[in-house]
Amino acid sequence: MKYDFTTLIDRSTHGSGKWDGMREKKPELKYSPVPLSVADMEFRNPPEIAEGLKEFMDTHILGYTGPTREYYDAVCAWMERRHNWHIEPDWIVGTHGVVEALKVSVEAYCKPGEGVITFTPVYYPFYMAIENHGCEIARCPLRYQDNAYTIDFGLFEKLCSEENNKMFLLCSPHNPVGRVWSAEELTRICDICRKHKVRIISDEIHFDIIMPGFKHTTIHNVAKPSDNIIVCTAPSKTFNLATMQTSNIIIPDEEDRKRFKEIIGFGGPSALGLEACRIAYTRCEEWAKEMVQVIDGNRQAAVDFIAERLPEIKAIELQGTYLLWLDCTALGKNKEELENMMVEAELFLDEGYMFGDEGIGFERVNLAVPRDELMKALERLEKAVKG
Repeated sequence: MKYDFTTLIDRSTHGSGKWDGMREKKPELKYSPVPLSVADMEFRNPPEIAEGLKEFMDTHILGYTGPTREYYDAVCAWMERRHNWHIEPDWIVGTHGVVEALKVSVEAYCKPGEGVITFTPVYYPFYMAIENHGCEIARCPLRYQDNAYTIDFGLFEKLCSEENNKMFLLCSPHNPVGRVWSAEELTRICDICRKHKVRIISDEIHFDIIMPGFKHTTIHNVAKPSDNIIVCTAPSKTFNLATMQTSNIIIPDEEDRKRFKEIIGFGGPSALGLEACRIAYTRCEEWAKEMVQVIDGNRQAAVDFIAERLPEIKAIELQGTYLLWLDCTALGKNKEELENMMVEAELFLDEGYMFGDEGIGFERVNLAVPRDELMKALERLEKAVKG
């Protein structure tokens, strides 16, 4: 490979949230482990981004700076080239992150007390975005059967038909279960929401990280223009740029954009965030392709290890994201016991219960790590399970 996905950077003194969180849980560490929890990567950023930002710093002044034409062109071209999705520059609204965009969307288009539907288990900030505005969570649990997740469309339509439910927050690909929704599933979602006048907000932040054999379909491409769907995107997962706090929220409808911007108020992504996004989308596509190959290799290595040496644990098929969802319910532990077992083994994962009650007994493993560190973690898991 052209790029380095094997060198491990010690982030323990860098202010990294997941590294600091690991040491809060267990200050004295025996194995010098790498946390496999919060969804950022333990890979070096694409060198083109570091080089490009150095050049930017040499030639620019960091005063008040907004998006440039080059930035808009880069975002539009990425969507067209990678996702067969034509967008207009004026549809793009910059935010400090997709989580912020979810919160703004609920506040902009829902009244306190109204219901917001989401498939559960789900990325926990979905719950925060809904409840922080005084809205009600309308849970639509995914069906879990034969080690796979599907949509309960009967329940989904029932929830959409209830007058108080005004919005649906979609996670696509789905975090934490790793599903890539098919075009047929997304079309059916759109049809149901249109029928019952339920607004769709789609979080597609992981849309570039799709395993071989699967294809991401942006929901906008199967919707009708009148659906006024808002799609939340960002370069942050693809290129490990979370700290740049730059997301591209695609809002085709002018009135919707106006309302969204009213809630945001002043401010937006920083000059460095906008430039990092532009560089990523114009110079780093080869890095992104190699990264997906590495994730797929890590996925296969983890799945093979678990099947051979830990048959009590079931790995859910990873179709998209770099987050492997493990069914540990057969271990017979409650959520506290399971978490304590992991911490004692110096396995710092994201506990399934964080994603809702449907996640109790599960663990989410971040595969965006050098392979040898992943294998060390799996060996500690085997030791913990077998006692």
